[in-house]
Amino acid sequence: MTKTLIRHGNSLVLVIDKPILDLLQISADTPLELTTNGDSLLVSPVRDKARQQKLRASLDKINQKFGDDLKRLAE
Repeated sequence: MTKTLIRHGNSLVLVIDKPILDLLQISADTPLELTTNGDSLLVSPVRDKARQQKLRASLDKINQKFGDDLKRLAE
């Protein structure tokens, strides 16, 4: 998807379409983190630390149980 910036006062605005916001579970109240590698801009929702830790624990458990199988599937 290609987007263009829109002028809003002295700033430029990137409008994010509702289907993308819904997919990422982002609302007007969701804090966003902006990062860059000097070439690209990455916009990420700031997630709850407890939620991040729970996700990490789940991924670790899956990798311990099915890591070899997932690695073979990736090849």
